[in-house]
Amino acid sequence: MSEFKGKIVIVTGGSRGIGRACALSFAQEGANIVFTYNKSVDEAAKLKKEITGSGVECLDIQVEIRDYEQCRKVVEETMKKFGKIDILINNAGIIRDKALLMMLQEDWKDVLETNLGGVYNMSRAAITTLLKQKAGCIINMSSVSGIIGLPRQTNYSASKAGIIGFSKALAREVAGYGIRVNVVCPGFINTDMVGTLKEEFKTAMLGKIPLQRFGEPQEVAKVCLFLASEKANYITGQTIKIDGGLAII
Repeated sequence: MSEFKGKIVIVTGGSRGIGRACALSFAQEGANIVFTYNKSVDEAAKLKKEITGSGVECLDIQVEIRDYEQCRKVVEETMKKFGKIDILINNAGIIRDKALLMMLQEDWKDVLETNLGGVYNMSRAAITTLLKQKAGCIINMSSVSGIIGLPRQTNYSASKAGIIGFSKALAREVAGYGIRVNVVCPGFINTDMVGTLKEEFKTAMLGKIPLQRFGEPQEVAKVCLFLASEKANYITGQTIKIDGGLAII
């Protein structure tokens, strides 16, 4: 029997890409899933059908992750239905790639408020429950862009670097309550987000990846499964890169 059977997992930005892979992977291990989405209504409906088809329960909630009150309601609905939270995966994020010279204030604010603000909102909303339980696992999705920086991503890199700092501080803060906080930093993963990048940029990045390929969402999900498992009980405050070697430093 899987150790995740009956666990309650919240995945933000769960309807597509890495979030979707995480939701399905935990569901296949027997966990009940709560996932949020913003605009991807059709994708959310398909995912919920897949998750419930695997024999577990699923709650899908449309959320603006930049709104703390909406995030608080996600936690309230989760507690009302399941009575606990075991794992929170903060995955929701956007990109607005531009050279700084051309970057509007809206491009900066939207990315910071979604990527970094969303992690704050969901973690803040869930933390009271986790502290009361004296147990829980938080996995925050950053990026290699937050470690090495990438051109035309000053807003994205800043938001993802902020997630790393946030997670290290929170890991120290809540370790005494049995709560672990870790960071996953994907490189270039075959998702819709990477699909929006210009081909010449993707080709250039591919040439810098030692393993000479982009990753798959399921490969990131496997890292999340490990970090949430009993095998990782002595791991907290860590940043795990899954990037084919792009950010070897």
